[in-house]
Amino acid sequence: MRNWQKVAAAALAVGLVATGCGGKRTTSEAGGGGSAACEAGDGRITIATGNSGGVYYVMGGGLAKLISDNTKLKATAAETGASVQNIQQLVAGDYDMAFSLADTAADAVAGKGAFDGKPQKVKALTRLYPNYTQVLVRTGSGIESIRDMKGKRISTGSPKSGTEVIAHRLLEAAGLDPETDVQAQRLDLAKTADGMKDGSLDGLVWSGGLPTAQITDITTSLKGEVKFIDITPQLGALKEVNPVYDQGTIPAATYGQPADTPTVVVPNVLLVRDDFPEGDACAVTKLIHDKKADLERVHPAARDILREQADRTDPVPVHPGSEDALGG
Repeated sequence: MRNWQKVAAAALAVGLVATGCGGKRTTSEAGGGGSAACEAGDGRITIATGNSGGVYYVMGGGLAKLISDNTKLKATAAETGASVQNIQQLVAGDYDMAFSLADTAADAVAGKGAFDGKPQKVKALTRLYPNYTQVLVRTGSGIESIRDMKGKRISTGSPKSGTEVIAHRLLEAAGLDPETDVQAQRLDLAKTADGMKDGSLDGLVWSGGLPTAQITDITTSLKGEVKFIDITPQLGALKEVNPVYDQGTIPAATYGQPADTPTVVVPNVLLVRDDFPEGDACAVTKLIHDKKADLERVHPAARDILREQADRTDPVPVHPGSEDALGG
């Protein structure tokens, strides 16, 4: 087992991830003002992450431990369906922080997409690492492009996940209707991996950091029976929906593939409600960047958390406490 996997497993084993449950914040510094000092108050906070096989889940457990070990706050992380669900439950008060894809977060503040005319009152603590859109198909499926997914059995991700948002946009960009043109399976990553291995799926769309453990499981188990496909022909149409989409590469070595695969990337952001205390926001933001090496030991995707890009969260506003942590 790789070193980062051992560290991540240890972080989760000590009880920092509370599977499938939320929890409202109980701190001594409630309300939107908070302390002007870059110091966290006492209390407990919860972090909404994602599927148990994904990087959000691993990174969320590591972040919870980092906060608990270095501030007065005691943090726990919870398995969720990811971005859309995270934001909805964050705003509802079930969680205090939430991982999200930047495109979903942009929809939230604009009241678009899944948020349908209801702008969400959230702010960003920081931009995080990028998610890579990983489209993996069975080699015998006849799928060479997104367009070829017509009529095929495709996992489009958990309901209310950022993966589902991107999967639908990719299909639409290729001229397909996600509701009628593909046999869409709304599966979490664990069930997706099972479906790829037992042959009940022809392909999957997954948005996550590199590497994602359950994608590694699929590629290792099936070897030459699966391959990644290039989805960058859809990038232009995606950028018309949201300029946050960009081109990236899944290196061949990540999953033991014969060649690099061009793909679409989108940043992740760490979100809080508007009323999150400024002192807590400042302290957590500063901790993420000052102790990034600790998060890198939890998962290598943290290497791409860059202080110089931390405030690049438009159109989601940066929390005032985080602005203090990042130098104004």
